[in-house]
Amino acid sequence: MPRIPLLSGTGLVVASAPDDAVVVGPPPPHAHVADIAAAVRDALRFPLEGRPLEALAREARRATIVVEPPVLPIPSVPTDPRQTAIAAVVAELERLGVQTGWQTILVAGGFGRRLSQRELPALVTPELARRFHGRVVVHDVEDPELAELDGFRVSPALLDTDLVVVVTSAETVLHGGPAALVGAAGRDELRAASADSLLETRGSGGWQTAAALERALGRRVPVVGVSVVLNHPVVSGLLRGYPYEPEARERVARTPLRLAFNSLPGIARREVLRRLPTEVSVAAAFAGPPSVVHAEALLRAVELRRAELPQPVDALVVGIPGTAPLVPRERPNPLLAAYLGLGLALRLWRDRFPVVDGGSAILVSRFVRHFPHPTQRPYRAFFQGSWSPRDPEMLAAAEQSVGGDERAIEAYRRGETVHPLLPFRDWDACRPAQDRLGAVLVAGARDASAARQLGFVPAHGVGAALDLARGQGAERIGFLLCPPYFPLRVGR
Repeated sequence: MPRIPLLSGTGLVVASAPDDAVVVGPPPPHAHVADIAAAVRDALRFPLEGRPLEALAREARRATIVVEPPVLPIPSVPTDPRQTAIAAVVAELERLGVQTGWQTILVAGGFGRRLSQRELPALVTPELARRFHGRVVVHDVEDPELAELDGFRVSPALLDTDLVVVVTSAETVLHGGPAALVGAAGRDELRAASADSLLETRGSGGWQTAAALERALGRRVPVVGVSVVLNHPVVSGLLRGYPYEPEARERVARTPLRLAFNSLPGIARREVLRRLPTEVSVAAAFAGPPSVVHAEALLRAVELRRAELPQPVDALVVGIPGTAPLVPRERPNPLLAAYLGLGLALRLWRDRFPVVDGGSAILVSRFVRHFPHPTQRPYRAFFQGSWSPRDPEMLAAAEQSVGGDERAIEAYRRGETVHPLLPFRDWDACRPAQDRLGAVLVAGARDASAARQLGFVPAHGVGAALDLARGQGAERIGFLLCPPYFPLRVGR
């Protein structure tokens, strides 16, 4: 009977899988670019489409560089390649005559917590943080001074400039590329950012909104995008080679260090994982119109990072890490755990959903109602509300009420917490998976009432959850080894 190691929270869970289980893991990282800055410079000089940066910047005196907080990939890394890419764009603009004093870095964080001045230097290289003399603007969704742009409400920094450069990585259709422009828009644009699959533009309202916003902005000011293709994160130490190499999976499952590690207090395990050396490299860089280069980079990323699933499984086991998809990296509450499994891992598919219609998803998570204060305060309010997340009418009424909560909005604007609408958007991101699934089981749930409140079925462990899934007719069981989260190409 195979033993499958899964990351759950800050611990390692070893599941006993049936002999015919389908174990799906990402491929090892591919060859990487040795000089990221040179790759970005070359991309700007030879774009996939449109004019090179030199021609666009010829008449520009001011430039706005749009970046995103490093929410993805998970796990995060101390030295992010996007820092080097941003520095290369700043240097190239300087070379073309746009000095740093006339450059603006716009942090398009959307509904996420607004970064403080103390956190902003982490977005760029230390060298650039020391010498940059321009403005750094952290987007405020609720800013009354948002500018009107052909029916969109956007940050004034996108219009009060002569050139816009979007610097992101190719993660999903809702993360990176033109989606960064949506992250610098108003609440209506952000709530429209939906997608059934995070890897297909078809059926993605978020992609359509982003492309329309890019076209509208392009009619006012030149817009160019830089998209880098990131390889999977590589972790050293105890998890060396996991989850890419079958030998590493076997080593992690059998090592006695696993028992010693799991016996540590949660805060100690979190510190050990934080200190594990982790690296992310760049496989390629592209430049041109943001939607064009992001689509090309995303296709390249899918080909490099994807795993094949010949056909959908009846039940899929997904480990939920102890890292929230937010900045700062904190412990995920139950809603964020659901988002990681259903809204992220189970939306990274192409061609077909990885679970048969009416099948089961098994989330391996402790599902504890822990809400770091004050950063996750709106999630606490979501759980304490008198509405049912499974009732669309009650949920819509609750969202309308929360969206007018002035105290919660002011806390977001001060950078204390996320926007009060973010929990609703995260829950909405789980809907495409839930609409296809018959049941969502939470293996190892410590807070059964939290699981039931979301309409999930709590189970004591993976074995008990598998028994429940088999009782519902599941025969073909799959195990998804993550993080990192990776694309799935599912056969028809």
